[in-house]
Amino acid sequence: MNHDHFLVPPGKTIQLKDYDPDYTGEFENKEQAESKLREDVLRLASYQDVLYAQNTYSLLIIFQAMDASGKDSTIKHVMSGVDPQGCQVFSFKAPSAEELDHDYLWRSTKSLPERGRIGIFNRSYYEEVLVVRVHPQILNSQQLPPEAKTENIWQRRFEEINNFERFLTRNGIVVLKFFLNVSKDKQRSRFLKRINTPEKNWKFSLNDVKERSFWNDYMTAYEDTFNHTSTAEAPWYIIPADNKWFMRTAVADVIISKLASLNLSYPTVSEEHQQDLLKAKAILEQE
Repeated sequence: MNHDHFLVPPGKTIQLKDYDPDYTGEFENKEQAESKLREDVLRLASYQDVLYAQNTYSLLIIFQAMDASGKDSTIKHVMSGVDPQGCQVFSFKAPSAEELDHDYLWRSTKSLPERGRIGIFNRSYYEEVLVVRVHPQILNSQQLPPEAKTENIWQRRFEEINNFERFLTRNGIVVLKFFLNVSKDKQRSRFLKRINTPEKNWKFSLNDVKERSFWNDYMTAYEDTFNHTSTAEAPWYIIPADNKWFMRTAVADVIISKLASLNLSYPTVSEEHQQDLLKAKAILEQE
């Protein structure tokens, strides 16, 4: 799969309208994509086992998207084969009182994956340049000093986030960032399905429709975010999300490629350990 089709090239300016939410790549049908996903789920489980054993790198996967894009189902399907001991998922909602008493990166920092593990952020610190930008009144609840709420606050936060991610990658935390790009029409149809399907009613709230009215503002905020925070260390991938079967397959393929590039390997044991293994084997075989 050609990842350049999804990549936001670092240092270049993109427009979201150039990324087709309905794109399905080289797959002729849903069955082909799902077959590849099944294979990649097994490959991901294998890579995760080595990642855990090597205990050198960790992988942070960030999902950002509009509502009804399929974040939850993507995490569920792509990570279905991963050992739960080696994977952590955090969903970031509105900040708590405790979190508002800290800087905006604090709650994310304490949720970072340990070495050898995969950490997933369902939404993330990027909400601070997306939701907060679309609803600037939220800044009033963040207890910031006056000098921190100037006109260049978004540019400053882009710089802070880039520095934060550079620090992470230099210390062995690999950062993958996905924007699940759903169209406004597809979001509408999924909202209606949630309303018309009783067992899906719990997933919907009136606020979802209210946020939809800010669609253009969100797209502007997302574009500016991508253009300022897609870096060589932590690039953004804009994944077509109108067809969930393609979206899941594309996300899995990018993750697999990144893990493969790390040249992971199981730890080698010392000569002393090898001798202990031989002694243990001899004892067991004599029982």
